[in-house]
Amino acid sequence: MHWLENKTVLITGGTGSFGKACSRFLLEKTGVGRLVVFSRDEQKHVNMQRHHFPPDQYPQIRYFVGDVRDQKRLRMALKGVDYVIHAAAMKHVDIAEYNPQECIQTNIGGAENLISACLDSDVKKVIALSTDKAAGPINLYGATKLCSDKLFVAANSLSGAYGPRFAVVRYGNVLGSNGSVIPFFQNKRKLGVLPITDPQMTRFIITLEQGIDFVFTAFNQMEGGEVFVPKIPSTTILDIAKAVAPECETEVIGIRPGEKMHECMIPSDEALQTIEFPGHYIIQPNHRSWSSHPPDYLDQGIPCEPGFCYESDNNPDWLSVAELEELIREHCPSADTPSPVLKVA
Repeated sequence: MHWLENKTVLITGGTGSFGKACSRFLLEKTGVGRLVVFSRDEQKHVNMQRHHFPPDQYPQIRYFVGDVRDQKRLRMALKGVDYVIHAAAMKHVDIAEYNPQECIQTNIGGAENLISACLDSDVKKVIALSTDKAAGPINLYGATKLCSDKLFVAANSLSGAYGPRFAVVRYGNVLGSNGSVIPFFQNKRKLGVLPITDPQMTRFIITLEQGIDFVFTAFNQMEGGEVFVPKIPSTTILDIAKAVAPECETEVIGIRPGEKMHECMIPSDEALQTIEFPGHYIIQPNHRSWSSHPPDYLDQGIPCEPGFCYESDNNPDWLSVAELEELIREHCPSADTPSPVLKVA
């Protein structure tokens, strides 16, 4: 990570699960000169400052209270920033469905604001975090993230040949993140019954550490306009329940509005733009108006066959219950268990 030495990185949504883990990686594993944690949640800033990264121990860190809806505030925060990771979003499907205007203003309006502010700054590269729900979306959250992805890809045309480069990282459910199913099951365990939507429901699974590592893989490889998709394993909701609490019974409650039985990260319609690499895929932009040269990485990958799709139910890589149990022990300790040490390659 020599290219990060003495550079400045800004993380929007920097007080969330990803933001805190990525901050630790940047502060302890790289020579980053300054880290700007941008988030609208004052209390999370306080908790992060007091319990995770006190400024006297981490003089590189700056806590910047701000909302991605506020373009003026973003412009102030971006002064002197070299690299941006956009992790701010409204991500809960049910909350988004009930508050659609708020979701749109944050996930789409916030993306527009960040792009505009970056174009007027000296930022070199921007990675926006996306979700498998943005591929063939059936809920508002997924639809707003699809719009956000399109905005970040198209932003390269606005920046031209010499402006900042923008790319997207799209991955599945983050193991143990705030509001995800494993902490939910852990809280329900004491009741003896775990509610599950459907035993056959499948999901992609990625750890926070893998997600962070993949973001920096994308930073290294990106030339603008790509959607990076990691190769990660699948599991069923039933197997997650067995791994969290094998002693509990399960109660099928049915699929909630806006949910899919199986998630997709690369739909077949994008197969012709997709290149396969040993550990990930890259969905190429349809047009590269900002460059007349093909990307350097094209020779390293293999074009996908027409009709290829990457879905959680057709994935060749599956986690067993035993493997899930091990991942949960390492990455999702219960409230009375000490937090694991972050390990990022």
